[in-house]
Amino acid sequence: MTNNKIYLVELIQIFAQYRNNIIVNIKHLQEHYQRTGIKRVKGVRNENGELLQPWLQTENIDNAEYVGMGEFQFNRNTATINMLIKRKVKLAKFEDQTPTIEVAGLLVNDLNSFNNYTIVSDGKINIKFLQVKISSKKVFDLLKEKGVLDADEFDFRAEHTIQLDNLPLVAANSSYSSIDGLFNELAEIKVLTSIISAYLRKESDVFIAGQLDEFKKHYLSKNVYINFPTTNEYTDIHEALVNGTLDSRLSYKIDIGSQDILNLSKFHSANKFLNKIYRFYNKITGAIIIKPTFEMAFNDNLAVKHRLLSSRTKITKVDEFMKPIFDDFLGLEQNGIVVDILNKVGADSLAQLLQEKQAGKQIGKEEMVAALTAANTKLEQYAENIYQYKISPLVFYIGCTRVLPEEMEAKAMTTEEAAAKYPNLQFSKDEQQGSFFAVGDSIISIYPKTEFSSKKVAILNN
Repeated sequence: MTNNKIYLVELIQIFAQYRNNIIVNIKHLQEHYQRTGIKRVKGVRNENGELLQPWLQTENIDNAEYVGMGEFQFNRNTATINMLIKRKVKLAKFEDQTPTIEVAGLLVNDLNSFNNYTIVSDGKINIKFLQVKISSKKVFDLLKEKGVLDADEFDFRAEHTIQLDNLPLVAANSSYSSIDGLFNELAEIKVLTSIISAYLRKESDVFIAGQLDEFKKHYLSKNVYINFPTTNEYTDIHEALVNGTLDSRLSYKIDIGSQDILNLSKFHSANKFLNKIYRFYNKITGAIIIKPTFEMAFNDNLAVKHRLLSSRTKITKVDEFMKPIFDDFLGLEQNGIVVDILNKVGADSLAQLLQEKQAGKQIGKEEMVAALTAANTKLEQYAENIYQYKISPLVFYIGCTRVLPEEMEAKAMTTEEAAAKYPNLQFSKDEQQGSFFAVGDSIISIYPKTEFSSKKVAILNN
C-alpha cells in the first residue's frame, strides 16, 4: 500500500500515545526479527574461555502470543529507534528450575524483563511490519485515516499488518528548534549526575547493605531490576568476522557540542576527576588519601582539599567546566552553581540540604542518600526531556538525510578546518573522519564509526 499521508516518526508518535490500545504479536516479531547488534549470552568466561552460566535463570510467567505495545526510544546520537517491550518473568535455579520466590525479604516472583527491538537502525528500516490488534475504535479510525490499515470496519478480534518499510522516515519540511545553550545545560547535568551516582554506587534509600549484597548474589540491581552478567557469544572478534558469526557496517554518529568541547563523551567520570584535582585527608591526623572516591565523602573524619598539581598536569576546557561544579558540591567554593542546577530541575530537597551543609549543619547519611536519589531522578528526567523533544528528533533527521535542516545554514568543516577555528576541540580517531558544522554557539559533528552485529536471526526467549 503506497502511503503519502504519514511518515514513520509520526506513526511512532501515534503508537507511543495510544500504546495501551495496541497489542503486538510477539511470537511473529521474534521469528522475523534481525538483530542489529552483537548477540550477548548470559554468563562469564573463565581464563580458558569457557562460558560459566549464572546459577539462576529467568522464565516468562506467561507464554503469550501478544504483548503490550512497547515504549519507543530514539537513540541520542544515531538515526535509530528502539521499541522496549516489558515481560513478566520469574527467577529459577538453572540446574533444576526450582523457583526463587523471595530475596532479602522481597517477593521476586513477578519481576520485569526488558527487550529492545530496533525499528530503525542507522536510518534504515529494520522491522518491515508489525502484526497488531487494536482495542480502540478511535485508534483504528486514526490509523485508517493515516493510510496504514487496509481493513474497512473496526474489529477488535482482527489482527492487522502495519507496514513500516513503505513509509518515509522523516518529513521533508521538518522544522527544529534552536539548540543554542543545550550542550552546556546537558553538560552541567551530566557532571552533577556523575557526582551523585558516584556517591550512591553502594547506597540505597530503601535497602540496607546486607540486602544489596543479597540482590547482587541473585543478579538483581538495587532498583530490583534483573542484571545478569553477559558476554559476547564469540571469543575472538577477528575469527568471528572471518567465519561469518559477525558482520560489520558503518554507522554515522551525530553529536552536539560547544566551540570548546566537542561532545559529552569528553567528560571524565566523577571519581577520575576527583582523583585528578582533589585529595581527601584525615581531619585529625592530616593523612592524605591517595586515590579518593566519592563514597569516602560519607566519612565524617575526612575532609577534602585541592590537590597540588604538577607542571605536567594538563588542564583542559573539560576540566575548567567541571571544576566549579565540583568545588561547589564539595563545599570548597560557594559559587551557587549546584543549587541553581538543582532548583532548575525541581530537586529542591537536595538544594536545601547542600545549603544547610555549607552553613555548617550536620546532615544525616540517610537523609542525604534519600535527597541524592530523588535529585538524580529529577536530573535524568530533565535531560531526557531535552533529548526527547529537542536533540533526538534533530539527530534522527540528520542521520536519515545526512544533511542539516534547511533552517540551519552552516558550511561543513573538515577536522583540520574545525581544529584551526576552534583550537580547544579534541578529536578521537573516529571523529577525525567527520564533518563539523557551527550552528549558533554549538558544533554539530557527523562522523562514521564501524559497528559489528551478529549475522543470524535472533529469537529472544526472555
